Amino acid sequence: MKFSLFKLIPGVEKVQGYWRRQGFVKFVFVTLFGLFSYQAISISDANQLGISVQERAHNQANKVQTNTARRGDILDRNGNILASSRLLKRIILDPMLIDPEFIPGLAIALDMNKDKLSALLERKRAIKSRYLVIKKNLTLTDPILKNIITFKKQKTKVCKKKSIHTKISLLDKALNAIQWQSIKGAKIIIDSCSNKRIGQAAVLRQDTQRYYPKSASMAPLLGRVNSDNKGGSGIEAEFENILAGVNGKNHLNFTNNADKAYFNPQVQSELSHGHNIELTIDTDIQYHAYAAIKTSVLKHQADSGSAIILAPNGEVLAMVNYPADDPNDKSLYNPGHYRNRVLSDKVEPGSTMKPFTMLLALDQEKITAEDDELIDVSKSIGHLKTNREVRKYGDSISVKKILQKSHNLGTVNVSERLSKQAMYSTWNKLGFSHPLGLIPSIENSGSLRHYSSWGLMDKRTLSFGYGPMNTNLAQLARAYLVFANNGAMPNLKLIKNMFYDEEKVQIFNKKSTDKIAELLDSVASNAGSGYWSSIKGYSIAGKTGTAEMSINGSYDKNGAQRTFFAGFAPVKNPKYIMLVRLDHPKNCYSKGKKKFKRNCQGSNSAAIVFNETMKHILTNDKTIKMSLR
Repeated sequence: MKFSLFKLIPGVEKVQGYWRRQGFVKFVFVTLFGLFSYQAISISDANQLGISVQERAHNQANKVQTNTARRGDILDRNGNILASSRLLKRIILDPMLIDPEFIPGLAIALDMNKDKLSALLERKRAIKSRYLVIKKNLTLTDPILKNIITFKKQKTKVCKKKSIHTKISLLDKALNAIQWQSIKGAKIIIDSCSNKRIGQAAVLRQDTQRYYPKSASMAPLLGRVNSDNKGGSGIEAEFENILAGVNGKNHLNFTNNADKAYFNPQVQSELSHGHNIELTIDTDIQYHAYAAIKTSVLKHQADSGSAIILAPNGEVLAMVNYPADDPNDKSLYNPGHYRNRVLSDKVEPGSTMKPFTMLLALDQEKITAEDDELIDVSKSIGHLKTNREVRKYGDSISVKKILQKSHNLGTVNVSERLSKQAMYSTWNKLGFSHPLGLIPSIENSGSLRHYSSWGLMDKRTLSFGYGPMNTNLAQLARAYLVFANNGAMPNLKLIKNMFYDEEKVQIFNKKSTDKIAELLDSVASNAGSGYWSSIKGYSIAGKTGTAEMSINGSYDKNGAQRTFFAGFAPVKNPKYIMLVRLDHPKNCYSKGKKKFKRNCQGSNSAAIVFNETMKHILTNDKTIKMSLR
């Protein structure tokens, strides 16, 4: 028998549904109380962390928007792109959010095998990974990009097994809420299906990738950017401030007043895209020089090789090094393969310095350099001993023969007529030991000791490229510009539209340079040491060089050597000046029908690089007429 309070109180009658309405009111009250309690606790926690409610509100209403500056391009002299930043896309998946029903359509959109995609997602889910870059470096016209955008708009039927309790009355819910009772409906499993989009489980992100169209042929010169898109070496690093630009930053401050609410943008820094840099490099010449140096390094089993080609006004048309890596392949990085040996390595240039000894002697009228003038080589001078090999051309030889056969004793004999002061002053004017200013951060300016510290041996060895000097290949190439500028020497230039001092340094007179250039023409002939440099139909002048490499502070005549070739074409009014260097070539042969293995020298290694490169340059330059030689 049920007991009712209403029966005991006179005049009070039970209203239908009273207990149900009373329970609902209590439920609402308890819910509101819970919400206010949670908010109070949240505010307390925020204040305990040192963040006031006002500060949190300010942080939420104030945003800094960053617009990334585009990195400038690097171009060659003809406007060809050498380095550029491409806008790309990548597709990122959240494996934890991808339902199985999405996989078939997603696989089609990504152009992937369905089972392979499913297995990949499963492996990521096993380690609870929420980040999977499934596609990257997608160009804006890639079909996959279009497919995934379309797929994200489509809805897919997704069904899940769901455990639920049967419904209970509103009164029971209220009583459960205030913990007066604990009643649950019966537990059942149902299929819950809905049409869903893949949403944030597959997102597109923008990438910027630095792209180098000329691959490894330009790598040591250009360098490459690092993972932060900042120049890591070469031109990219040297001119970072010009190429990078400045990111734009806008401070978005939310303002709410009686009239309206809005974001008030304030510019913190203006967006300024990076500037392009145009080099003096000719891509076509660079490519063929690189191909020739690479072939030679591999063929002659050299440790490395480098070359530089100049225009008469000092503009650098090519600067190549090998080994070199493709900067587009991020899996490869060997610092040595980005080393610009043309600028960074100081070396003793060997016999490539002999023409300057003769130029100085001719300028000072110590020699005439005519065929009837003979230089005595019958007697030893210092450590240079006369013997049958030295005298195989006779006890007296001409200046032409000294250069043609690269005769050390003959060169030293001529240098005996020059003073230490005169040689030091001339070598100094030629720029040895002075910075070029092309890529200052990597340049090694070499050295030239003051003549006051020289012994007699120093002056003698200096005459053929040893002793108190060393230099980089670019400095040596610059010195050879005197043959293209009537005895004067301009500064080198690598960046177009950049200020360079155009004043030339007059070092020798025109008559002397014309005369020595004529004699160097005989070097690049079948009778000269540069026989492999000659090109049929064109006049070539040049000088071979072979220098012993210093190993642990001492020379080994049977060990490592560097080989050089310095040449220019045509002989009269030269248009191209090229210097080649090979480090420790080991596999060289004689010229002729029968090939005999020989010691590697400038004549049978570096001269070949000059020949192969210059042949292409001259045959493609229609302004240069072929000669009858």
